[in-house]
Amino acid sequence: MRATRRPAAAATPVRARPYTLDACPRARQSEMTRLSEYLLPTEKEPPADAEATSHKLMVRAGLIRQLGAGMWTWMPAGWRVHERVVGIVREEIDAIGGQEMLMPVLQPAELWRRTGRYDIDALFKLNDRKGSPLVLAMTHEEAITFHVAQIVRSYRDLPLILYHFQVKERDEPRPRAGVLRTREFIMKDSYSFDRDRAGLDASYAMHVGAYDRIMERTGLRYYRVESDVGMMGGLGAHEYMAPCAAGEDEIALGDSYAANLDVARKDPAVREQAGALEREGETLTVEPAIEVGNIFMLGTRYSDALGARYLDEHGNEQPIWMGSYGIGPARIVAAAVEQFADEHGISWPRALAPFAVHLVGIGRPGSPEQEAAEGVYQALIGGGVEVLYDDRDAGPGEKFADAELLGCPLRLTVGKRALEAGEIEAQVRRGREKRSLPAEGTATAARGLWQELP
Repeated sequence: MRATRRPAAAATPVRARPYTLDACPRARQSEMTRLSEYLLPTEKEPPADAEATSHKLMVRAGLIRQLGAGMWTWMPAGWRVHERVVGIVREEIDAIGGQEMLMPVLQPAELWRRTGRYDIDALFKLNDRKGSPLVLAMTHEEAITFHVAQIVRSYRDLPLILYHFQVKERDEPRPRAGVLRTREFIMKDSYSFDRDRAGLDASYAMHVGAYDRIMERTGLRYYRVESDVGMMGGLGAHEYMAPCAAGEDEIALGDSYAANLDVARKDPAVREQAGALEREGETLTVEPAIEVGNIFMLGTRYSDALGARYLDEHGNEQPIWMGSYGIGPARIVAAAVEQFADEHGISWPRALAPFAVHLVGIGRPGSPEQEAAEGVYQALIGGGVEVLYDDRDAGPGEKFADAELLGCPLRLTVGKRALEAGEIEAQVRRGREKRSLPAEGTATAARGLWQELP
């Protein structure tokens, strides 16, 4: 096997194809988008124990349902949003040369003993029927290093970037805040393998660029901050933090400075003055934030423990230098809810919305407005627009409330008064601005309006 470093140009921002109405292959339009047939179990009241906005609204909007403490089921509309994030992440990691694979959650405990991580309290531990000790992985450094140690032999086999999307298990002592702190979740974790520190630096820089682009494409407000290596170990780390009131972490921010609060307090250049943090004469602000991703320079910590080595150009054996890069789609989803929700419900960035358009038909079965709504629905589908059509036998108030709760970027309403004027009412969810679209050519006009939205 032979691998070569991508040319330097690959480390610069690589723009994958722009997001369009039908860009996510796993969330493409199907005929099963009539709300009378779609599983969207909305609730009038939030869970009694819910505190975070995302917890309340994601349950009320029918996106998630709880199975047990820290265990959540993604309902169809919620899963569409989750997979929007997955699609963006996959495109950007592929763009820097990542190769997707899949590793098991159930792993031999021995690998974790060899790296010194078996005694982590949050690691689920069990025995099979023969008494063999196993773990449920909370991350996959041990597994990927085990494979690379068996496969890589020569400097010609490096560099490599390998990644997967996989379930992680964590014996969380206090699950809370819906999908923000759970016992089971899906994470994208990628791993870079290089010949030396310079190679690791290049792989790390490529991931920084990819993660920056992921954050920008999701529409989140975010900061990349210096962080502690924690249980991962290694030479250095950064976190991607989405500021919001529900965040359990805190970040210290200045004009040219951003760090996890714990890291900032250890920074010799940061001083605490009268209850405030100052650095080089600048007062730092402190904000709560959600950690949505993290990247680590692992160095040779895992390759040393698990024997991942290669022969260099001179035939000398060398340890492989590693990096680890995680990102949580569920946390990105929750952060988007936290950042953009209003008093009426969720307000998705268009890159993440479960549907581009929420179509509401007002009128009894067989009425002209109901027939017109059917025509608009078919035109939208024919025009490649992802649409959820509320064709239920329900009142306008209920339909409008559910539309605002779900938060699709654009709502189209087919009602008697507007139809008589040859128009379809459009409401932009962000800001609730109302406009009129022509009844003829609605699909084309809706596509154009959608493209203008954030």
